Amino acid sequence: MVYEERNIWASLIASVVGVSVYVILVLQQAGGGPLTDVDWVPLMLWTIGGSIVAAIVISIVWGILAGMRDPDGVGTSDQRDRDISAMSGRVGQAFTVIAGLGVIVLCAFQADWFWIANCMFFGFAASSIIGGIASVIAYRRGLV
Repeated sequence: MVYEERNIWASLIASVVGVSVYVILVLQQAGGGPLTDVDWVPLMLWTIGGSIVAAIVISIVWGILAGMRDPDGVGTSDQRDRDISAMSGRVGQAFTVIAGLGVIVLCAFQADWFWIANCMFFGFAASSIIGGIASVIAYRRGLV
């Protein structure tokens, strides 16, 4: 597995776990009541920060382990990696745009800040996760 693919896997793992943790914490705090009553800001910020740190730690540990197995190929990338990165960026960007449009619609209807922030949060999460999945598929099956 090449350096770039390991980093994508680390990001995917951290993103999926982070989003799951956030959803569980919000639902627990709501306790069956309205979601808009949850103090979501610290939960969201800690989840985002924790996911970033987790992705970095996973990537470093995985890189160290890979370096012990294959010291020559641990940090190399080539044109294929750059092409896959560009493709996955385009795929992920589409979901960021969709989330942005959702935020505009929610703002137009003067929705609660909880819904606006969560629309963008889940848009970023979808962008990261779906873009990562597109990258993994491209690494496994090749770019078409």
